[in-house]
Amino acid sequence: MNFNDFDSVIQFALEREEEAIEAYEQLLPKATLPGLRELLKELQAEERKHKERLEELSQRDLPPSEVPEVEDMKISDYVLEGTIDEGMSLQDVLIFAAKREQKAIELYRDLAQRTDSPEIKKLFEWLVSQEKAHKLRLESEYEKHILQED
Repeated sequence: MNFNDFDSVIQFALEREEEAIEAYEQLLPKATLPGLRELLKELQAEERKHKERLEELSQRDLPPSEVPEVEDMKISDYVLEGTIDEGMSLQDVLIFAAKREQKAIELYRDLAQRTDSPEIKKLFEWLVSQEKAHKLRLESEYEKHILQED
């Protein structure tokens, strides 16, 4: 895939957002706590908004050049990755979702470094910041519900 072509990048990002929407859909039935279900629904809705924003985006309407820096708690960096299955605990759901967001961050960051186009680089950096914000929300929930128990 040519990541110096704006339309190809948008199509690629749209596919990743659709995968994220589907992943949250698969996680919803596994979330037994009402607060966690709400968080997953909110994150899924944000992924839908990203998808809509990407569908509407044109080269002259790129996200702001100043991409906000988002804190990374790095909690999910040190826990094992799980799979979606029946009987997932709160911890399992949060880890799975945070790891998924981390993979998206790494992908978009890598693609930003590979492109020669300043506009495409800016788009990937914006996507990184969006995924980092999701990861931060998940890790904050992890810290609140899991780490506080220990």
